Amino acid sequence: MAENHQSVPVATSYNDEVLQAHAELWNLTYGYLKSMALECAVKLGIPNAINRCGGAATLPDLLAVLPVPEGRKPFLPRLMRFLAASGIFTADAPATTGECANGGATATYRLTPLSRLLVDDGAGAGATDLSPFVLSQTNRYHVAAALHLPEWFKSADAAAEMPFRMANGADPWTVFSRDPEINRVFNAGMAADTRFAMDFVVTHCGDAFDGVTSLVDVAGGTGTAARAIARAFPHIKCTVLDLPSVIDSVPADGVVKYVAGDMMSSSIPKADAVFLKYVFHDWDDEDCVKILKQCRKAIPESGGKVIIVDMVVGSPSKAMYYKDQVLFDLLMMVMTTGKERDEHEWRKIFMDAGFTHHKTRPVLGSMALIELYP
Repeated sequence: MAENHQSVPVATSYNDEVLQAHAELWNLTYGYLKSMALECAVKLGIPNAINRCGGAATLPDLLAVLPVPEGRKPFLPRLMRFLAASGIFTADAPATTGECANGGATATYRLTPLSRLLVDDGAGAGATDLSPFVLSQTNRYHVAAALHLPEWFKSADAAAEMPFRMANGADPWTVFSRDPEINRVFNAGMAADTRFAMDFVVTHCGDAFDGVTSLVDVAGGTGTAARAIARAFPHIKCTVLDLPSVIDSVPADGVVKYVAGDMMSSSIPKADAVFLKYVFHDWDDEDCVKILKQCRKAIPESGGKVIIVDMVVGSPSKAMYYKDQVLFDLLMMVMTTGKERDEHEWRKIFMDAGFTHHKTRPVLGSMALIELYP
């Protein structure tokens, strides 16, 4: 006997608000797939492939050039459909489920402002190519650290000072130094992000360097920021200070000087200005004060300054970027002993280090440029 199927009225509690909440819950629960799909797109070279096709490509165009074996090609339309739905690309005619099964040949995919940031311009050091940054942040060490967040909160182990250490056995700098490939990927990512940031800083905040004839980029890595400053302002003599493990592998370029040292304990070379980009959010307040005191010793009492590029959480002029700022703060909690700071927290460490005043301006959306004076 056939069952008598009758429609069941939806409970009145299942209103639009509840259904929207349910959809948002799904989106958050499976949010990690967005990161992995983005990483996949970069590793497959999809943004570059579309760019080489003039900024628009069909699936047959992509299948002809992407490193996808025959047995995986039927799955590419589904990946592309998801990437388009996520805003990474646009699709003139998004593939239906049936079309995905048949290859989705009618869809044409185009670059968006987001995916244009993932295109290699061919110059080898394009200011807008952030694909290395994506790969530096989606590596297995980062992901493993994030997976340990609940365990870390429940643990009373004082030695596990951050989820990254709990997951990987040491702090990020030690772990990366032991893995040459991930060290290369991470440094390339940091350099790409710095090129992007510094192109904006030297173009739109050039007055911050007025009166400066010498500058030290503290924890400046391979010198990407210092080279950008030196090229934009040739009269400024730029020096990079970083650990010997970093400096020893950097070839001399004739543009900046490299000095090996520890910003916590070594003397920072004397200069009109000390520059620090994305440094303080890696450290707790006590260590930040130590770094700032070293910076203060390096600059003249009159006319000297410290220039900081970092986040100021909750700055009213950047309210639309608040979610980005607290997301980065969570990243810092997972990866380091540091944090992203609000205006009050910045002011306190400045005063504790003996500085008298500072001024802040928004740059790069969620970031800020801070000029700090003795």
